Amino acid sequence: MKFLLVGLGNIGNEYAHTRHNIGFDVVHAFVSKHGGVFRVDRLAYVADVKWKGKIFVCICPTTYMNLSGKAVKYWMEKEKISLENMLVIVDDVALPLDKLRIRPGGSDAGHNGLKSIQESLVSIEYPRLRFGIGNDYPKGMQADFVLGKWQKEEEALVKLKIGGCLEAIETFASQGLSTAMNQVNNKAYSL
Repeated sequence: MKFLLVGLGNIGNEYAHTRHNIGFDVVHAFVSKHGGVFRVDRLAYVADVKWKGKIFVCICPTTYMNLSGKAVKYWMEKEKISLENMLVIVDDVALPLDKLRIRPGGSDAGHNGLKSIQESLVSIEYPRLRFGIGNDYPKGMQADFVLGKWQKEEEALVKLKIGGCLEAIETFASQGLSTAMNQVNNKAYSL
């Protein structure tokens, strides 16, 4: 069983550990937990992880967010991984900070990374794990908020939710999408 785990984000120190890069942070945590090591490869940082008889090809695209689809399409085809065995981890301003949400598909909801994947794969039917980042910003300031760092008081909750993401990824791979959705979608994370 082979899975493609995609963390969305932007490369470069100025984007490291920002809200928009939570996909990178989750995939790095997963790879680290399972003893994997990233390498620089075509269009992405890539790590291979083995867990309970399953292989995860973990990628953090180096294409910048707006061209994430190029990396996703390349690695899906190269590794011969089907759409339903891919999980994209993405930040979501429409979800409050205490929420995670797994969906089997759906619109890009204005997210440039998802939009790029949708265009490259010509499909909106691929699983995604949406990491709520909240929308606590003044009108017109969404880009600054999304590209900003977490508030000090948010960091512990973010760390807890990253742990929740790792559980969700393992559940998705071992028990399927609907079990992972049941585990995650109605849960509110709190300290």
